[in-house]
Amino acid sequence: MNEILFEEYQFQAALRVNPGALSAHRYFHDNPSELCCIIVDTGYSFTHIVPYCRSKKKQEGIIRINVGGKLLTNHLKEIISYRQLHVMDETHVINQVKEDVCYVAADFYKDMEVAKLKGEDNSLMVDYVLPDFSTIKKGFVKPREEMEFSGKPTAGEQILRLTNERFAVPEILFQPSDIGIQEMGIPEAIVHSINNLPEEMQPHFFKNIVLTGGNSLLPGFKGRVYSEVRKLTPTDYDVSVILPENPITYSWEGGKLISENDDFEDMVVTREDYEENGHLICEEKFDI
Repeated sequence: MNEILFEEYQFQAALRVNPGALSAHRYFHDNPSELCCIIVDTGYSFTHIVPYCRSKKKQEGIIRINVGGKLLTNHLKEIISYRQLHVMDETHVINQVKEDVCYVAADFYKDMEVAKLKGEDNSLMVDYVLPDFSTIKKGFVKPREEMEFSGKPTAGEQILRLTNERFAVPEILFQPSDIGIQEMGIPEAIVHSINNLPEEMQPHFFKNIVLTGGNSLLPGFKGRVYSEVRKLTPTDYDVSVILPENPITYSWEGGKLISENDDFEDMVVTREDYEENGHLICEEKFDI
């Protein structure tokens, strides 16, 4: 990567840094009294859990889960294609469906019982009108009072009727084994990460769990993470889960703050540094 930046693209200076470190920088900037935090970056391809103490990441606590938004979208495509319409080639549309209707269940089994009910008794059932890219540019959830619980849908509309798919798909973030991925769910991984750290540091991490990435915007995600981490944590430890106002841009905001630091020039590797010292100077300065 360093070779590409400086030799192929002719960068004059560069700073390589992980998004988790940028998020941690933003968090410590907003909370100067805190010494530790654990960043849960649940993005499109993976979920990374990285603890930071005094802005330095703790290697022994880093965990990657091979579950992200892309996996959820692909699983939703498979379910809909099997049950209703063939949508395996409509990744963009189904990704929008996921963002519009999916949520994290506070009690999975309770919601599953509701999803079994028929007709108007099923409060979780929604009709999603698919775009035709002619008169309907973007899909939308049909108002409940306009839903047809019996009979044919409105002419000219292509509708997906979704019930348990709404919460069963995001459940993969908490139970990857549901689809055969033998890994920990996010809450369990958070606790496992913190338990790998020195015992005297653990209380500081449990009360500074920061959620970032697009999946954290799923309704109910923050509450579910809190409740499950709370169950797995000693009762004498406080647990606090923080969801930033915009978890998608949170790391970018941290990068903006770093670029405004007085010592920013000392953090970057210039083209002259690279030509003189090669990869060695990059390994010294880039904590990736």
